[in-house]
Amino acid sequence: MNRDLLRLQAYPFEKLNQLKAGISPPQEKSPIFLSMGEPKHAAPDFVLNALKNALTDVAFYPATLGLPALRQTMAAWLEKRFALPAGSIQPEKNILPVNGTREALFSFTQARVDREAASTGKKPWVIMPNPFYQIYEGAAFLAGATPYYMDSQGTQPDFDAIDALTWSQCQILFLCTPNNPTGSIIPLDTLKKLIQLAETHDFIIASDECYSEIYLDENLPPAGLLQACIALGNTAYSRCVVFHSLSKRSNLPGLRSGFVAGDAKVLSEFLLYRTYHGCAMPVHHQKASLTAWQDETHVIANRARYREKFEQFQTICGQTLPLQLPQGGFYFWAETPIDDIVFAQKLFAEENVTVLPGQYLSRYNRGRNPGQNHVRMALVASAEECAEAAQRITQFVERL
Repeated sequence: MNRDLLRLQAYPFEKLNQLKAGISPPQEKSPIFLSMGEPKHAAPDFVLNALKNALTDVAFYPATLGLPALRQTMAAWLEKRFALPAGSIQPEKNILPVNGTREALFSFTQARVDREAASTGKKPWVIMPNPFYQIYEGAAFLAGATPYYMDSQGTQPDFDAIDALTWSQCQILFLCTPNNPTGSIIPLDTLKKLIQLAETHDFIIASDECYSEIYLDENLPPAGLLQACIALGNTAYSRCVVFHSLSKRSNLPGLRSGFVAGDAKVLSEFLLYRTYHGCAMPVHHQKASLTAWQDETHVIANRARYREKFEQFQTICGQTLPLQLPQGGFYFWAETPIDDIVFAQKLFAEENVTVLPGQYLSRYNRGRNPGQNHVRMALVASAEECAEAAQRITQFVERL
């Protein structure tokens, strides 16, 4: 077996299940789950119809590179959404369909980490925010690299705390904007600074932007890494790749559909890896995905539903639990009055509401765990369930 498997920690939801084991919550209170970031809004009917109509395509092997029409649609969406120059995203070079961002983030790391660099004195670091999406860490371990954790300064990673020597040993810098779990957005100027660091120290920036289409201000969509490239005159998107998905944007987590875009040379090498990896997106999924990327009406409506739930939840719960509206994504990253693990366990035991302890999403680093005394609450349930959860949490905190 790969010895690096021993370096992996249990996934946050496995830890959560262990925390809840043996507890019998009050049966008169229906269970409400705010723990997992799985969208519960209805999937668009027109996408489901396209999927159904394309089912005969299961008779064909899909190409790893994907259908030309799908790549063209993805390229057009990127250019329009992030105000990129027309034609700057070449579908045959700068786009690669993937089976969701989770699969792609993991496999990209396997393809990009140079294990031999350690023997030449350049220790292979993979730098990531802390707290973070655990796939970044697991991918680094199984690629033979060492995670370097950037503790959040408030809700943003503290990029300035990283010295030049560490940057020089970096092979991949993971970003998540809007961030999971904090909901913070990395400003365009900061993205530009990071691209310049990547050029100076020769590392790849992998920006996880799967929450980019969920934000509170309809007139202020989050900036993206490729936007920052264009602002710097980096029209080849050198050393930069972004990851996008239909899971959150279009409420299609089970479709497992997304794409990677950016540096053509990097993507050509990743494509080579994927031809052996055997992870081509099924053709019927590709055709359904094409219809989803072409439509924005359902995305606007989706944002409006989250916006209403956030405002409602904060109105009910904000006086007893400090809540700051996130800039993007669908999580509240809330500070707890007691230890977050104890908070989550007692909340489940007394109110049958499940939230995720912040410590499960972060690592002890330099003597502290930046997720401690926080919980992540995903507002993915119905508006009625979210309002009920807010009422129960308010009552629970008032009893503490």
